Amino acid sequence: MRPSRPTSRPRPRRFQRRRFCKFCADKVDFIDYKDIRVLRHYLTERGKMMAGRMTGNCAKHQRELTQAIKRARNIALLPFIEK
Repeated sequence: MRPSRPTSRPRPRRFQRRRFCKFCADKVDFIDYKDIRVLRHYLTERGKMMAGRMTGNCAKHQRELTQAIKRARNIALLPFIEK
């Protein structure tokens, strides 16, 4: 027979601040594909786009951000991959 496991205590919950859409907070009308400083914030160091769950963007602005990043990549403002 296996020895019974000691009862584990519930872990204290850590308060995690809810992420918010920075574009909604700043009341941005559209996301400019030429604004590379803003777009780089939403890319990983390898050049991949970050998910909306990670950045906290709402669905509408995540779609616009994706389009802006793709446009900037097509005209060589942003790299497709980082080495």
